[in-house]
Amino acid sequence: MTYCVAMRLDAGLVFLSDSRTNAGVDAISTARKMTVFEEPGDRVMVLMTAGNLAISQSVRQILIEDHDEKRSLWTARDMFEAASIVGEAVRQVHRRDAHALRDAGIEFNVSLIFGGQVRGERVRLFNIYAAGNFVEATPENCYFQIGEAKYGKPIVDRIVHPSLPLAEGAKCALISMDSTLKSNISVGLPLDLLVYEADSLQVTRFVNIDERNAYFRMIRDTWGHRLRQVFGEIHNPEWDPAAPAEFSLARSGEADRWAQPVRARRVHPRKPD
Repeated sequence: MTYCVAMRLDAGLVFLSDSRTNAGVDAISTARKMTVFEEPGDRVMVLMTAGNLAISQSVRQILIEDHDEKRSLWTARDMFEAASIVGEAVRQVHRRDAHALRDAGIEFNVSLIFGGQVRGERVRLFNIYAAGNFVEATPENCYFQIGEAKYGKPIVDRIVHPSLPLAEGAKCALISMDSTLKSNISVGLPLDLLVYEADSLQVTRFVNIDERNAYFRMIRDTWGHRLRQVFGEIHNPEWDPAAPAEFSLARSGEADRWAQPVRARRVHPRKPD
């Protein structure tokens, strides 16, 4: 019941989350999936959650209410330590709730994206799993998705690279979200979009997007129209290998087993003697 995407770019970070938590026939509910931990001039951290809402809210509340002066998100020396603290909160909730959930036939299901910057180090981005372990974004894989990721993945795979400007990263994230909204009712508006400029150490840009947002409506209309336009411009398949075509679909002069489909043969019953 969620889609979240985040990108770690050379210029900073882009975070986008939806807010749908239930999508029954007559019961649609929402809850915001993004939480910001900010101390301007020292650190900015963003947490996005997917999975069981009770679990993710418990993890978030532990992090918010953590008053440990020696080890908390507010005192972490770097983003790696901060990601470890988030993972410890996940494991704390697992110790408390996993057995009862298992008895009720419910899986301990939560995943998180966590990223930001602590003064003195670079921007960093992590994907944190239900076991509390995590992986970090790299130049080769500079984005993460959680929740209903498959619908919005193709555009991100083709477009996102570390040198992408932040504005284009935000545009790509919104197109990815629109593709997901189009194909999956369990993801829904409003959206939270946060763009963080590296080394600013404060939230740079944030907007909550609902169905009245003019830019997102333009994205939806333009992307759908242009996809249909490009689709119409691509040549239809040419089946006759002898016909002149720049891109022939059929393979000429190949008589191997791949040139024919696998055929089932009808077996006639034996006649009794």
